[in-house]
Amino acid sequence: MKALCWEGKHHIAVKHVHDPHILNPHDAIIKVTSSAICGSDLHLYNGVIPTMEKGDIMGHETMGIVVETGPLVRDVKVGDRIVIPFDIGCGHCQHCEDQEFSACDNTNPNFMIPEKLYGYSGSGLFGYSHMYGGYAGGQAEYIRVPFVDTNHLLVPESLTDDQVLFLSDIFPTGYMAAENCHIKRGDTVAVWGAGPVGLLAMKSAFLLGAGRVIAIDHIKTRLDKARSFGCETINFEEDDAITDQLRFLTGGRGPDSCIDAVGLEAHGHTVLNAIDTVKQKVKIGTDRPDALRQAIQACKKAGTVSIPGVYGGFLDKFPFGAAFGKGLTLKMGQTHTQRYMKPLLERIEKGEIDPSFVISHRIRIDDGPEAYKQFNENKDDFTKVVLKFH
Repeated sequence: MKALCWEGKHHIAVKHVHDPHILNPHDAIIKVTSSAICGSDLHLYNGVIPTMEKGDIMGHETMGIVVETGPLVRDVKVGDRIVIPFDIGCGHCQHCEDQEFSACDNTNPNFMIPEKLYGYSGSGLFGYSHMYGGYAGGQAEYIRVPFVDTNHLLVPESLTDDQVLFLSDIFPTGYMAAENCHIKRGDTVAVWGAGPVGLLAMKSAFLLGAGRVIAIDHIKTRLDKARSFGCETINFEEDDAITDQLRFLTGGRGPDSCIDAVGLEAHGHTVLNAIDTVKQKVKIGTDRPDALRQAIQACKKAGTVSIPGVYGGFLDKFPFGAAFGKGLTLKMGQTHTQRYMKPLLERIEKGEIDPSFVISHRIRIDDGPEAYKQFNENKDDFTKVVLKFH
């Protein structure tokens, strides 16, 4: 089969690789119909997530048709059309029983790597380095899905792939980010990053009752998209005094909650971000947390900072004193995708939201390497890239 494979920093290649096979009686094999390039895939592309190996198959936003099941699979059958969550839950450990699927105890065979770095390991992830299990991703013609009874959502034929594909990751991620803010009706929510997760976090904040949502970015097309559904916007290229602007917009109080949908590769013009960029390039620093610093400084007293943006290592110059002094609540982590898939599918079916508004490009797999390059370098035009198969 064809697959998009990581060959090194800034090098994605279309390769012919072996088809996947059933390895465990709880597995299923899926013929992929749609897969997407996620903003967090660019962290792999840029070489800032460790433990990638040459030939690793990319992709963690995937859906398709079941073509084979293991003998112990109960809840799906050949021919079912399913969306696959990016995190892999076993369905039986205490975390899975508590619907904390991304904290699953049993699906990361390389648990010793994140244990050394983080103290404990989370679940395995599709297509996201050997630190998270080394599972083959979904930017391929076929994918093996472990514990498929836990890791699937059956979708109705009445909905298109484009409408439901993002239930695999970015819609639940944006929604959980907004939910973590404990939004009360009429609240003001500021969101750093108007990429796909940020845009869906903004939409979700409105769904959960926010009165105002303020989008912060420097890419005009993305800010235009945020304005199209009622957000106020700040372009930090035009004025980087973001905290002052937010204080002015909220009458001196600050946003009730702030969402960092940027993560470890923040852009900006601050001195601290310049230092972070140099340290990251020469490998004496891991993350560029400028957006997170700003969110903590800008948030109101006793507010909440929600962090769906990916972080991988250790943060420098972190304003923990501000978080403590203002009594902030920090909520973060990989999304428990399976918890949100069915409720959000119901919102799509009711017409409350259509996540496909984030799509900018639909391509074939042979165009994948160039799409990675353009997505990384040309975010004015590229918001979300979807690979179409078969």
